[in-house]
Amino acid sequence: MTILKPAPLKKGDLIGLISPASRITDTGRIDRAVRYLESLGYRAMVGAHATRLHGYLAGTDEERAADFHAMFEHREVRAIFCIRGGYGTPRLLPMLRYRNIARNPKIFVGYSDITAIHLALWKYTGLVSFHGSMAGVDMADPMDPFTEELFWRLLTSTRKGGTIAFPHPPPEGLVPGKASGRLLGGNLALVTALVGTRYQPRFDDVILYLEDIGEDPYRVDRMFTQLRGASILARCSGIMIGHFTDCVPKDPSTPTFTTDEVIREYLTVAQRPALWRVPFGHERRNMPLPVGVRVRIDAGTGAVEFLESAVR
Repeated sequence: MTILKPAPLKKGDLIGLISPASRITDTGRIDRAVRYLESLGYRAMVGAHATRLHGYLAGTDEERAADFHAMFEHREVRAIFCIRGGYGTPRLLPMLRYRNIARNPKIFVGYSDITAIHLALWKYTGLVSFHGSMAGVDMADPMDPFTEELFWRLLTSTRKGGTIAFPHPPPEGLVPGKASGRLLGGNLALVTALVGTRYQPRFDDVILYLEDIGEDPYRVDRMFTQLRGASILARCSGIMIGHFTDCVPKDPSTPTFTTDEVIREYLTVAQRPALWRVPFGHERRNMPLPVGVRVRIDAGTGAVEFLESAVR
């Protein structure tokens, strides 16, 4: 596979803001995100349909895909930031013009439901994209300092990321060992939703990273069962587990496992070097992860090292 890296962001560059999944409820957060980006010396342009409402989606599939393509094909846009996640990005995958995207590689950022686009872009274009902070969710309020510094460093520097200096508490080893591979994964529900589809990439030689929000432990169990059944846990080189926010039983009076117990069981059986409590996912501290970049993890020390740059 040919790996495509986007050009780094520079002051004065134009950043496009789109809503490929759900519409943000408080559209004033988009204005605050624009002001934040402008305060850093960038320009921002909001997609034509970014505030549309169509059921639980930010416009029809055609409107959301049109904004996505417009930003990738706009000659001045250098980066595309999603405004929020929610629901609906898998509906866009058959509509994306992957050849045009490959001819115009740009920085693309988002997480949660945006996982589907990251994985499809990787499979069909080899584009390094970014599982990271979204404009209307994270940039409308003061960002976590660790997250903010690493985010802009990865998007603007052609130097390799190196070993990450985590704030306290650092990640913990779950399964001992060291592993290296290309970063691939995202929201657990979206990763499993693509299993068996033509948008599922290969997970060989991969550091699989997973996070989620609002899932009952039995649902987390079911999704890990699917990953195991698809041989994804057996084929990856190593695993990083991020935030599993609010993944608690809805009825605590019913006998249950905890989500931590579920994850520990599956990863212990998989016997791949694994870290957990890595600070990425649906919380204020949301470590950016460049999809497709080679990394090394050490479960003995809790270290994560980016072995190359994310931009060219």
